[in-house]
Amino acid sequence: MNLTELGYIAGWRLVRALPRPVVAAAFQAGADRAHRSGGGGTARLRANLRRVVGPELPEAELDDLLRRGLRSYARYWMEAFRLPALSRDQLLAGFRLAPEGVDLLAADVAAGRGAVVALPHSGNWDAAGAWVAATGWPITTVAERLKPEAVYQRFLAFRRGLGMEILPTHGGDRPAFDVLVDRLRAGAVVPLLADRDLSARGIEVDFFGARTRMPAGPALLALRTGAPLYVASLWYETDAACASIEPLPVPSEDSGPLDQRVRALTQRIADELAAGIARHPEDWHMLQRMWLDQRGAGAGEPRSVSTPPTVAGPV
Repeated sequence: MNLTELGYIAGWRLVRALPRPVVAAAFQAGADRAHRSGGGGTARLRANLRRVVGPELPEAELDDLLRRGLRSYARYWMEAFRLPALSRDQLLAGFRLAPEGVDLLAADVAAGRGAVVALPHSGNWDAAGAWVAATGWPITTVAERLKPEAVYQRFLAFRRGLGMEILPTHGGDRPAFDVLVDRLRAGAVVPLLADRDLSARGIEVDFFGARTRMPAGPALLALRTGAPLYVASLWYETDAACASIEPLPVPSEDSGPLDQRVRALTQRIADELAAGIARHPEDWHMLQRMWLDQRGAGAGEPRSVSTPPTVAGPV
């Protein structure tokens, strides 16, 4: 067991044991310290937020937004560490999906058609998954592999303990995409983080006026299975993590070749993700390079365990 793994174990245990106000104050202080020190992740978040808000926002206001963004990111980690200690009632109370979204997903699950939900790296996506499971709906998603492997396995156990079925991006008994198709056809909710490509096969899209790549998985799954496709907006309120979902029409087979439909639908996902992020930019936790014109951006940038393990599109 290495120091990184020991740190995560200590974090999970200590953050669960201490009173929430004490832990929240400590995490906020850490976020403010990161804001003052201005490390690499902080600099990347600042650059990414500048793309979101545009060049017109004064630097002082961008700096305030950056501080609030780092506090939101710290809140995500604090709440993620505490999730396994919460009761079902607490999980349900700690996350709010807009009522129309609850109705849509409930109908999809009841009808056995499942649902694909494209998510941004915003708010608390782990709380969203735990809420779906606590509601009693089947949920399956895909987690990228981290190094060291022992930490990756602990994150898998963490999410599985919350009631989510987690598939590895590679190395599973079957390709993750094939399993997701089966789960959708059995009526499961399939959430996929969709605002950043983690492979060499992403779709190039326009996002806040610049080019980036996003995973094809959400669009391709909806097109292959006929499952409804939603794009989520995630943010924080004072007392809860919150979300809304927007349904996207899926192009029919007679509207063009499959690759063309995947590209068009992925661009529509990008547009909806951008709209949600623009409403709550302080809750977008994107501390990695995002756009193709950022040096070193694109697929294959290594992720360390200092950033949260994401749920990625499977293709």
